[in-house]
Amino acid sequence: MTRLPPLPHAEWDMDALAPLAPGRKLPPSNALGLFARHPALATAFLTFNKHLLGDSTLPARTRELAILRVAWRRRCKYEWAQHLLIARKAGVTDEEIVQIQEGSPTLLSRAVDELEVDGELSDPTYAELSAELDDRQLMDLVFTIGTYGLLAMAFNTFGVELDPGLPDPDFDYSPQHTVPNREG
Repeated sequence: MTRLPPLPHAEWDMDALAPLAPGRKLPPSNALGLFARHPALATAFLTFNKHLLGDSTLPARTRELAILRVAWRRRCKYEWAQHLLIARKAGVTDEEIVQIQEGSPTLLSRAVDELEVDGELSDPTYAELSAELDDRQLMDLVFTIGTYGLLAMAFNTFGVELDPGLPDPDFDYSPQHTVPNREG
């Protein structure tokens, strides 16, 4: 149920959304339509989020696996559907997607789960991550997980609907279900 509908595309303040794509008119999107309702927040948040999506030190696959785990845990349809497409482009496999859905104890899923539940990483998880990631990558990972938890909270609270053409995720997944193919 939509609680706060996206601002119509024709009413967007493109300057407020410019941190995403300076000099370009952004296409309609329900998430951006939500941000367009609050230009000052949009500018501040999108400037920060641009770092996580475009300038992060994390490999794209790592970032997307973490975001998908957050979206799955939070049952955020919008975040899941959008980032499933991005994850596939980054090389995330169907097997990895199933592992996310099943809560397989991969290092990244464990990190997401700990941050979501406890608000911090355990010493063993931190030690394993720091053996694979440098200090900046660790920071980018923690900030990515926290940011996408915040976005899931906002999207779910305000009822951001899927953009046209995006498949509706099956959050009642069981191992017998298959992962939607790349075409949706």
